[in-house]
Amino acid sequence: MSKELMQINIEKAQQEIEKNAENVSHGKMRQHFHFMPQVGWLNDPNGLIYFKGKYHFFYQFYPYEGFWGMMHWGHAISDDLVHWEYLPVALAPSEVYDNHLKGGCFSGSAVAYNDKLFIAYTGTTNNGNGFEQTQCIAYSEDGIHFEKYAGNPVITAPEGVSPDQFRDPKVWEHDGTFYMVCGASRNNRAQALLYKSSNMFDWEFVNVLAESRGEWGFMWECPDFYPLGDKYVLMFSPMGGGERTSVYLVGDFDYNTGKFCYNISGEIDWGFDYYAPQSFKAPDGRRLIVGWGNCWDWMPFWKDWGPTYREGWCGFFNLPREVKLREDNTLQFVPVQELEALREEKTEFSDVWLHDNETKVVCNDAIFEMKIKINLKDTTAKQLKLILRQTEEHKTEVVYDFENSEIRFDRNMSDGWSKGIARCPLQLQGKEELDVHIYSDRSNIELFSDEYRNNITCNIFSLDDDVNNMITVCGGQVKLDKVETWKLKKVF
Repeated sequence: MSKELMQINIEKAQQEIEKNAENVSHGKMRQHFHFMPQVGWLNDPNGLIYFKGKYHFFYQFYPYEGFWGMMHWGHAISDDLVHWEYLPVALAPSEVYDNHLKGGCFSGSAVAYNDKLFIAYTGTTNNGNGFEQTQCIAYSEDGIHFEKYAGNPVITAPEGVSPDQFRDPKVWEHDGTFYMVCGASRNNRAQALLYKSSNMFDWEFVNVLAESRGEWGFMWECPDFYPLGDKYVLMFSPMGGGERTSVYLVGDFDYNTGKFCYNISGEIDWGFDYYAPQSFKAPDGRRLIVGWGNCWDWMPFWKDWGPTYREGWCGFFNLPREVKLREDNTLQFVPVQELEALREEKTEFSDVWLHDNETKVVCNDAIFEMKIKINLKDTTAKQLKLILRQTEEHKTEVVYDFENSEIRFDRNMSDGWSKGIARCPLQLQGKEELDVHIYSDRSNIELFSDEYRNNITCNIFSLDDDVNNMITVCGGQVKLDKVETWKLKKVF
């Protein structure tokens, strides 16, 4: 009966999608090139994988309204990471371990095995003893229609870990053995727990892969672990980590002991709206990540999830990024090369001097890509400001504060809705050039700086199209070696 119940609930979700998709598609705040759901609520990316010639995006999904609800898994496929085809809902609540109004099929990952696509996910329920989170398995022959394993759940919370703080399995294969890392909280400190299996069904505990001593919060959501060059990377989104939304650690890993020892830490993104990134391998070997473009109500800077719920939807993914390891073992997060297919009309100028209080209009589009190269050798200004999407009432201001080595992304006047100033440090010592790369879509801006190490992603909800995008300087002069802008195609 439970197998039939999942199919019944999938069909109900599909009916809701079909009923509302056309109307929602005309929403004025819909993104032009960021992945988003047809209807309803989207949060964490799940099960990202290249399988049988297609990229697969699964995602936390509630199809019935633009707010979080009982979690399903939405599904879409792509040939190029730019154009997406929506598929039927992959998972719906149906079992005693995942069928609850405040629970469901929570986040997880995917791996190919025996020509099948296996999913590991967190089942969340409440049977009268508080919320319980367990790790569960589903599988598919075609990568579209899934069956839940009859022996679920395959892992329950270990001793000392609260059953409501044990979730988000990330699975990978190494030398014929499957490994899984889960986020957990023990004694109010965050942990990444490591398990292994020979068949994806029978799992044994290996070790605490890594843990916080308080500096990285009390719970690690959506941990992800992968090799990069001769190092390993652990990513997570910390609860109780202040303004941190997405953290990476770089170090060494021993499969014999299951212990990860790191000596490098950094921020994947310093903005308000980058959460729960998940990694996967492209067929050419690149390590790619995708994050959710929003935040949670327990975060110190949270205001709300934005006004898109009025249009019957909420949530999107930020652009796919390639993870690259630098010689100093810090990481770069570079927008994938496939995004160049979005480019249309290009404008370019070079070798421009801007003097104190001088302003140059760069482009007049709300939807655009921009690249800037700033010559630091000839720059004496205290600040360079990017005034983005300016009208009489609205503007988003990005300040490159050379005097204080800081970037500030100010959205207090962006749209009459959003609030806050996101900040990150800007290391200038010994540099001759500073690079800036921007993607502006209808409801967000992604800003990349300093060789893609200092990135800030923030949502804004401006409907203005008659806008100016300008560069201005304060307290000296700036030389712009090159500025390139492109209009971008609408693919959604």
